[in-house]
Amino acid sequence: MKGFEYLQEQLDEMKDQGTFRELIPLESAQGSKVTIKGKEVIQLSSNNYLGLTSHPRMVKAAEEANEKYGVGTGSVRTIAGTLQMHEDFEEKLAKFKHTEAALVFQSGFTTNQGVLSSILGKEDVVISDELNHASIIDGIRLTKAGRKIYKHVDMESLEEALKESGDFRTRLIVTDGVFSMDGNIAPLPEIVELAEKYDALVMVDDAHASGVLGDNGRGTVNHFNLDGRVHIQVGTLSKAIGVLGGYVASTQTLKDYLIHKGRPFLFSTSHPPAVTAANDAAIDVLLEEPELIEKLWDNTKFFKKGLEDLGFDTGISETPVTPVMVGDDALTHKLSDQLFEEGVFAQGIVFPTVQRGMGRVRTIVTAEHSKEELQEALDAFGRAGKKLGIIK
Repeated sequence: MKGFEYLQEQLDEMKDQGTFRELIPLESAQGSKVTIKGKEVIQLSSNNYLGLTSHPRMVKAAEEANEKYGVGTGSVRTIAGTLQMHEDFEEKLAKFKHTEAALVFQSGFTTNQGVLSSILGKEDVVISDELNHASIIDGIRLTKAGRKIYKHVDMESLEEALKESGDFRTRLIVTDGVFSMDGNIAPLPEIVELAEKYDALVMVDDAHASGVLGDNGRGTVNHFNLDGRVHIQVGTLSKAIGVLGGYVASTQTLKDYLIHKGRPFLFSTSHPPAVTAANDAAIDVLLEEPELIEKLWDNTKFFKKGLEDLGFDTGISETPVTPVMVGDDALTHKLSDQLFEEGVFAQGIVFPTVQRGMGRVRTIVTAEHSKEELQEALDAFGRAGKKLGIIK
């Protein structure tokens, strides 16, 4: 079929540059090891921080919900697709996050889009960290609000943006809690102090902090003892929580407004019963099995130190998201491919996900990994890195 030649040209160019990648199907359940192309490899690329994708309590909850309610809801939430379990889960989630209310969206991506596109108008301004997640960037694009970008975690740059935007009705500062490509944590206390000084609102996307930071995995707001001082918390249910979805935790006013104005919420069928039940059970796991988070951080420290001892550059990471910085895009993918040959699945991340020349193999350890598996992975990194001349 004619018409897509210009797209094929761009794909061919990516192939020539060594940056074109096929999707890689897994042939097993998500875990510390997975099967790919018939080969069992150590998994270092999933967001399954706590191993909850296959937690027995959550699997059982999903199975029971399927039996009782069926596999779908048949409607959007605002017509006939709200089950009592949806509201019960949102109440539990709000209590867990120490907020007045919570509202669940179909994904973390649509949560950011829904919140930003609905609450900001041309009288308002959004002030965003330059390395915020793509879902925040796209959410901002959907608004008619003024836009200011501040340098990454640079509080002088943020304050300058606040000073320049005093004439707007509402100033909304938006930041990732944990930055997904570098693994560093936003300086939230300083951001909140500036927001309070200039009468601005704060929105934090805690996708990579939910289940990882804070008491029982409550996120960066709780981690920094800022409960009640951050206006909007966005999180995901598809990373450490292990299932699917996103949520906003805030006031009842914001929840009610988003129910009426948040387009992804309004026009998407609600989560199937099994998804909601598994998410609900995950909160119980976080509260009752804190040892999972403890093991996650113990594994993180072990693996991060091992990479650094080998001579790899792990950037500014402070969390289980640990990038192995390479630089060149093609070389980044070569490292990923060589690691697979060595028995490790660790995906390369290059432009446009990160800036040109900032290619990296992004690793994420989980609570499921054993020390033996992590040491095996470190040995593989050592062999691959030396073979490609990345380390000596």
